[in-house]
Amino acid sequence: MKNATLDHKCPNCDAILKFQPHGQNWQCEYCRSVFTREEIEAVEAKKGHTINEETKPVEVEKNEEGIDIYTCPNCGAEIVADEETSATFCVYCGSTAILKNRLVGEFNPSKVIPFHKTKEDAQEAFIKVGKGKPFLPKSFTAKENIAKMKGVYIPFWLYDIEVSSSITAEGKKIRTWRSGDYQYTKTDTYDIYRDGNMQFEKIPVDGSTRFYDELMNSIEPFDYQELQTFSPSYLSGFYAEKYDVESSVAEKDARERAENSTVDTLRESIHGFQSVDIEKKENQVSVTKQEYVLLPVWMLNIEYHGKRYMFAMNGQTGEMIGDLPIDKKKAALTAILLFVGIFLGLCLLWFFMGGGGR
Repeated sequence: MKNATLDHKCPNCDAILKFQPHGQNWQCEYCRSVFTREEIEAVEAKKGHTINEETKPVEVEKNEEGIDIYTCPNCGAEIVADEETSATFCVYCGSTAILKNRLVGEFNPSKVIPFHKTKEDAQEAFIKVGKGKPFLPKSFTAKENIAKMKGVYIPFWLYDIEVSSSITAEGKKIRTWRSGDYQYTKTDTYDIYRDGNMQFEKIPVDGSTRFYDELMNSIEPFDYQELQTFSPSYLSGFYAEKYDVESSVAEKDARERAENSTVDTLRESIHGFQSVDIEKKENQVSVTKQEYVLLPVWMLNIEYHGKRYMFAMNGQTGEMIGDLPIDKKKAALTAILLFVGIFLGLCLLWFFMGGGGR
C-alpha cells in the first residue's frame, strides 16, 4: 500500500529541515543553514507547490497487532505508528515522517502552537525537579531515562462559549450575645438572587484518550496569542497525535467548565453572610466557536519497580508536572541512622548529666 509522508528539504544541500523551538525557524543539521517559514514557502513556490505539498510515497503494512509499519523512503528502516499517530520520525536517519493521510479532512488542525522549549530545556527541568530530594532513586534521573524525553503535539479542542446564568440562594447572618446568665443567638435568613453573563474564549479540552486529563490540565495555561495557522512543517522532528475524542464529547466538558466558572463567580459576589446555600441555578449555554488545534508537550515515561511515572512539560511555557518515586531502602536506612543518632545523643546526654555516676 502506498501512502505519503511530508519532508521539507534544505534548498542548499537537499537534507531534511527540522523545526527549532528557540529560533522559531527551520535548520539543516548538515550545512547548518537556517530558514524562516516565509523563506521556505518562497522556495517551495518556485518549485510549483506549497510548503504543505512536499510528499514522498512510502510503503505501509499492518502487523498482527494492527499497528502501521511504514518504510522510510530515505534509508529503508521501519517506522512504527499506530492509528492515532500523525507524526513521527525515523530513528536511524532522522527523516521526518509526517503522515499526510492522518492530517486531512476532519483531522486537519486549524491552528498549532509551535514548541518554544527544546528537548535540552525539558531534560534540564526534569533534573532540577529531582535535586534536593534525598530519597529519589539515583537511577531515576539516569541519562538513559531522560534520553527518552520526547516532544509530542497533543490534539486539543478549543471552545468559545457564552453563558447566561442565574442563582437563587439562602444567606444567613448569625449574631450571638450574652445577657446576664443567658446566651442568645439570632439568625436572620435572606433570599439572594444573582444573575449575569460571561464569555469564555478558547476553553481547552484534551482530544486524546491516551493522555491523562489531570496531567494535561496541570500544565495549563497555554498562551493562545501564539497560535499559528497549521502547517505540517511545525511537526518536523516531533511526534504528533490525532484526536480520538469526538468534538461532541469534548464539548460537554467545556460547557460544564464554563457553567461551573460562571456559577462560582456569581457565588463569590455574595458577601456579608456567615453561610450561603445555593438552592437553584439556571444556565443557558451556547458554543460560538470550535477549533481543533495541536499543542506542544514534552513527555517522559519512566518505569520504576513495576509502576509507571509520567511527566509532562508545557512545550511553550515550561510548566512541569509529575510524580517522583521514593527509594524505600534509602528511606529506611536514613530512618535507622536517624534513630541510632538520636539514641546515642540521649545516652551521651544522660551520661554527662551524671546518670552514669554513683
